[in-house]
Amino acid sequence: MRRLTTLFPSEFLEEHAEELGVVERDRKLQIPAFVWAFVFGFAAGESRTLAGFRRSYNSTADETISPGGFYQRLTPSLAEYLRELVERGLDEVAVPDAVDADIDRFRDVMIADGTVLRLHEFLSDEYQARHEEQAGATLHLLHNATDQTIERLDVTDEKTHDSTLFKTGPWLQGRLVLFDLAYFKYRRFALIDENDGYFVSRLKKSANPVITAEFRGWRGRAIPLEGKQIHDVVDDLHRKYIDVEVEAEFKRGPYEGTRSLDTKRFRVVGVRNEDADDYHLYITNLPREEFLPTDLATLYRCRWEVELLFRELKTQYELDEFDTSNPVVVEILLYAAVLSLLVSRDLLDLVTEEADDEIVFPPERWAATFRSHAQLILHELGEHLGYSPPPLLERLIKDAQKIHQERPILQETLATATQPRCEG
Repeated sequence: MRRLTTLFPSEFLEEHAEELGVVERDRKLQIPAFVWAFVFGFAAGESRTLAGFRRSYNSTADETISPGGFYQRLTPSLAEYLRELVERGLDEVAVPDAVDADIDRFRDVMIADGTVLRLHEFLSDEYQARHEEQAGATLHLLHNATDQTIERLDVTDEKTHDSTLFKTGPWLQGRLVLFDLAYFKYRRFALIDENDGYFVSRLKKSANPVITAEFRGWRGRAIPLEGKQIHDVVDDLHRKYIDVEVEAEFKRGPYEGTRSLDTKRFRVVGVRNEDADDYHLYITNLPREEFLPTDLATLYRCRWEVELLFRELKTQYELDEFDTSNPVVVEILLYAAVLSLLVSRDLLDLVTEEADDEIVFPPERWAATFRSHAQLILHELGEHLGYSPPPLLERLIKDAQKIHQERPILQETLATATQPRCEG
């Protein structure tokens, strides 16, 4: 409980909520309980529903809140507030790195990636998807694998391309960035190199640069590669590795209304995949004197860390389970899911500190354990914060009763419809 209240102290939660206008000064809504209900307000087998979060709040706070009172709190100010809590958590919480790779050579290893979230079709105007009659958002992450933190988090509609959110600049100096194919662009790679940074990316099948030199000779009647385009010859090769220099042509950024053509030389490495009988091709500016082809393949596997984060957010924290047509509620549920992940990882760090050194905690197994104990943690946290929720029977009566007196429940409607009509 001390660990949780150090991460998000109650005084900070209350003061910041007042600053953003999330709560009134009379504090009818107990904001610490409100926040923790969104973090822990789900149990094994239960989805992230607004009704479920309200029940969690009512079982924690000193006074219950009605459905109408709860829903009117779901405002843009609350979405902004939860986003800022996410940003605070990103600065404080480490995301464990499970990849065994030598990354001490770099100032930082950064991983850029995004994942698509499918939304209610009524949100297609606010969150445009790539296909008509659909709605979709994209969560973009910039993960620092060295510091084990998420450095940046952005949410856009699905049509916004991942690469538009990645900005080059002096911050890249000494850093290695790992990209998936959505970020592939020769001009981006050139700018990283010119800012004294490093990159590794898979080589697009549609990219076919000309080979200018081979870094490794082969005995016998090896196929000469210089002067040929990489994808034109790769299917004819059977060597274990490919290690060549290529020249790529690209357009520079606009200057005085024009975009000039330029060329840049990069390194392309291929590591043979015996099972599929083909090559995994990578493009990079890492020097061959320090990094063998197998080293590049190992480094690139660090990207799997972000894939695991996305999978955990979707499977354990219901990141893309948005059964709402309200765009503000989408943001609130998204940031609540990320907050749950951050709090989960902070508690995993605590558990790791307390456990014996030889014990291993796989992240997804821990996530399932955390989720199944979420309601218990919330209950004990409420007691730690000094809340005295109403008696259980009172809460059951309030939660189970019919809300709208004018709206008949299903059983009443069926009973009326099946009654015999009197003949006039």
